[in-house]
Amino acid sequence: MSVAFAGNSTTGSSREAGPLRVMIVDDSVVIRGLISRWIGAEHDMEVAASLRTGLEAVNQIERINPDVAVLDIEMPELDGLSALPQLLAKKRDLVIIMASTLTRRNAEISFKALSLGAADYIPKPESTREASAADIFHHDLIQKIRHLGARLRRRPAVASPPLAPASPAAAPRSPVARPAAPAPAAPAASSGALTMRPFSSQTPKVLLIGSSTGGPQALMALVTELGPVIDRFPVLITQHMPPTFTTILAEHLARSSRKPAAEAVDGEPVKPGRIYLAPGGKHMRVARSGADTVIALDDGPAVNFCKPAVDPLFTSAIDIWHGSILSVILTGMGSDGMRGGKDIVAAGGSVIAQDEASSVVWGMPGAAANAGICAAILPLNQIGAKVNRLFAGDRS
Repeated sequence: MSVAFAGNSTTGSSREAGPLRVMIVDDSVVIRGLISRWIGAEHDMEVAASLRTGLEAVNQIERINPDVAVLDIEMPELDGLSALPQLLAKKRDLVIIMASTLTRRNAEISFKALSLGAADYIPKPESTREASAADIFHHDLIQKIRHLGARLRRRPAVASPPLAPASPAAAPRSPVARPAAPAPAAPAASSGALTMRPFSSQTPKVLLIGSSTGGPQALMALVTELGPVIDRFPVLITQHMPPTFTTILAEHLARSSRKPAAEAVDGEPVKPGRIYLAPGGKHMRVARSGADTVIALDDGPAVNFCKPAVDPLFTSAIDIWHGSILSVILTGMGSDGMRGGKDIVAAGGSVIAQDEASSVVWGMPGAAANAGICAAILPLNQIGAKVNRLFAGDRS
């Protein structure tokens, strides 16, 4: 399965070591200045250009030749969504990070942008005068630029034909919900040096999934293959994502899987046949309430710089299902899910990690793999089939 910018083959452009060249495209002079100062303070990146409109970016992309573009959605002359395919047509290896305020419309547009080749998105704070909001925006943006840019430079520079224009008739009604075409199966990078564990001897009774950067695309592809599991077992997902975005992701997961999927509600029973998604801004745990297992939402501090975070879900599940847990860690930055995965393995459960070749960023799954807690490290297009077999009783 190719995800995010797997479809953005390179044009043979330079990948020599040096600062990542970042093009900032936003009609707000305040935002442009803020991002420029942040980038200027980093040793491994530099501002290649600071532009006001998408039209300026399209007209100047070949001269500027950036590695990464931070592209606002709402701009005069040419908005971000319209500029996106034109930028990729001129520079196919460009890493584009969409930036938008937290509105439902902008969240929908961000999801559309992912399907058109954007590498990731980032929500902008309503006001940069709020110190905490600006700090989160600062941290997340710099990390996304660094990690997505680094992945680009690890890709071999090979020439490829220009992008063919998309046919309007071929456009899917729900672009994010349709998975990208599978990539050839490939083993995890450095898998020979990684310690693998046997799968649990217990049949799993719940599926837990954690994901971050590249996760929406990966989740959309994975849930299409999990019908037999969803019908018989609860599926709980934590995706690093802000409010409003998780609402829309749940809707896409429901359409993609053709199963009930929604943001989890505090106190609701956890039952088979449903997908429960951690809502943005809340940690999702599970707890006992009499004879029932229920959702427990937590408004506490961020964990691993994230809220929701994967570790709280993973660790809380142990008290309910003990060793009958199968957890899957998909593409994402950082190491969230690794500590919770360790606890699951110690309790007798199992962890599957997405492999490096199919991950947008091999941070979270790589941390789990390198910690020696995984029973399998698989390309995204093999994870669904493996999960179905494990829930059917396979132990290999």
